[in-house]
Amino acid sequence: MRSSWAASGASVAESPGATSCPGTFARAWAKAVSGTSYLPMTQAELETLLHRLTGQLAGALLAEPFDLRAGYRVGTELVAAHIASAEGLGRTVEVIQLRLVRDLGLVAEDVEDRMARLLAAVATGYARALRDRTLDEQESIRRAAMMARTHAERALRASEARFRHQATHDPLTGLPNRTLFTERLTAALNEPGRGARRVGVCFLDLDRFKVVNDTLGHQVGDRLLSIVAERLCQTAGEHLVARLGGDEFVILVESSGGTDDMVAVAEAALAAVRTPALVDGHELQVSASIGIVERQVAGANPGDLMRAADSTLHWAKSAGGARWALYDAERNRRELARYALSAAIPAALERGEFYLDYQPLTSLRDGRLIGVEALVRWRHPELGVLRPDSFIGLAEETGLIVQLGGWVLAEACREAEAWSAGGTAAPFVSVNLAVRQVHRPGLVQEVRALLRQTGLPPERLQLEITESTMMSTAKEPVRALRVLADLGVRIAIDDFGTGYSNLAYLRDLPVTELKVAGEFVAGLRSPSVGRTDERILASLVSLAHALDLTVTAEGVETAGQAERLRAIGCDAAQGWHFGRPAPADRILARIR
Repeated sequence: MRSSWAASGASVAESPGATSCPGTFARAWAKAVSGTSYLPMTQAELETLLHRLTGQLAGALLAEPFDLRAGYRVGTELVAAHIASAEGLGRTVEVIQLRLVRDLGLVAEDVEDRMARLLAAVATGYARALRDRTLDEQESIRRAAMMARTHAERALRASEARFRHQATHDPLTGLPNRTLFTERLTAALNEPGRGARRVGVCFLDLDRFKVVNDTLGHQVGDRLLSIVAERLCQTAGEHLVARLGGDEFVILVESSGGTDDMVAVAEAALAAVRTPALVDGHELQVSASIGIVERQVAGANPGDLMRAADSTLHWAKSAGGARWALYDAERNRRELARYALSAAIPAALERGEFYLDYQPLTSLRDGRLIGVEALVRWRHPELGVLRPDSFIGLAEETGLIVQLGGWVLAEACREAEAWSAGGTAAPFVSVNLAVRQVHRPGLVQEVRALLRQTGLPPERLQLEITESTMMSTAKEPVRALRVLADLGVRIAIDDFGTGYSNLAYLRDLPVTELKVAGEFVAGLRSPSVGRTDERILASLVSLAHALDLTVTAEGVETAGQAERLRAIGCDAAQGWHFGRPAPADRILARIR
């Protein structure tokens, strides 16, 4: 039977009984080269292309006389179709050599010799086409590079021209910018013979300027900045006014007569900013905060001076804004120390520098130890043992309270579980939760996991939260505490009486105990004084009992206080009279 791929008059025949499968071969070829390079065609389009090239290969292999030009064309078309990688060529040669004759059922006496020469022609055509394409691309790249260089040179010349009405001045306000201000400040500090003279800086920032941009748009905000710049220039007189960026301005007083001079400059600037401004039909009134730094030129440098001004501006902002603040070196040292302390908390947790002491909570009815409050301590390697008031506030400000509070909760549960071996009823452990902890979505899961891991019964864990935390309108924290209360965990309000003192609100909360703030208890030290505090406490105790809440008094230091609290019906108390905070092993010894 004559092959359908053979040219007319060809003498090469198919093998008897063989089935010609060009589609099968084309699919195998397409599969082999897929992924070897980026192909801007679908798989179906690729198979159609390779099906056509299969016909050319088969025709060349069977043609009489044998002609290699088809092999060159196939290599060229592969490159044109972006099958243009060494891996793509290698897989093409491999699939043609192994499958073309078999899949198409081709046979001839010299088929192997023809196949080798055909593959060489394919590779040669492929290499030539790839070379030509590379040369064309290089030429295109060269031309593009020349055009890009020409455009870049033009843009650079234009940019340099612009950089020269903008290098030292703010384009919006026309004021000197940060670069020029820094040059002037540096020159003022380095001028020969100025060592005994003084220099001052007023660092000004508009209060809540973002509201103007957000509500009225940046066009109005930009116009307002220009008005502020004009007013500051008029007010500052001979002194340099610069815009550092955004809504930040600075006034440089190169020859200061002292802090009084600087305060006068700052107050004049605040008054100028406060004056209402009419912008696009909107009457706008804004305020500003100013940080003032004034010092002797000798020993000063621009970086330190501006860092001090920035810190002082932050103090003015923190105090409510619309005011100036004067740099205080001692305050700055304290804040730097606070920052260093807060930054050290994560590493201190890893190094095991924190530990817990426990203060007894004693029943006023029979003197029995019913619970203990966990109090965290920090054994600082340089500062010694630090009490909570030294670092808890920092942890809350920075958000580290979640990590630290989680450690306290876990450690308290672990140590309290060991007290059950004392042979008598073990006390519960009371742990303070910060606001961030209460508002965490995973609080319930965290407590459940700790109780499961430590084996501590839920009823032996009490969580203390502040009044302000519970008075929040957020529903999720209250829902989480209800779930914990249903598990058996005790919930207590800490320092009750210092916040809202809303007993009616507590009616709907999962609270089991009130801890009355020590301020009320302090007035009970002497029988002749504290009658008002005693009446307040008696009312609180009575109302709490009406809500089925137990009451614990904090800060009990004398037997007289304890007796008066017992007389008004207070359930329990804690304070130095009943024992100072002690390590876990001391609590275990007391239980035994």
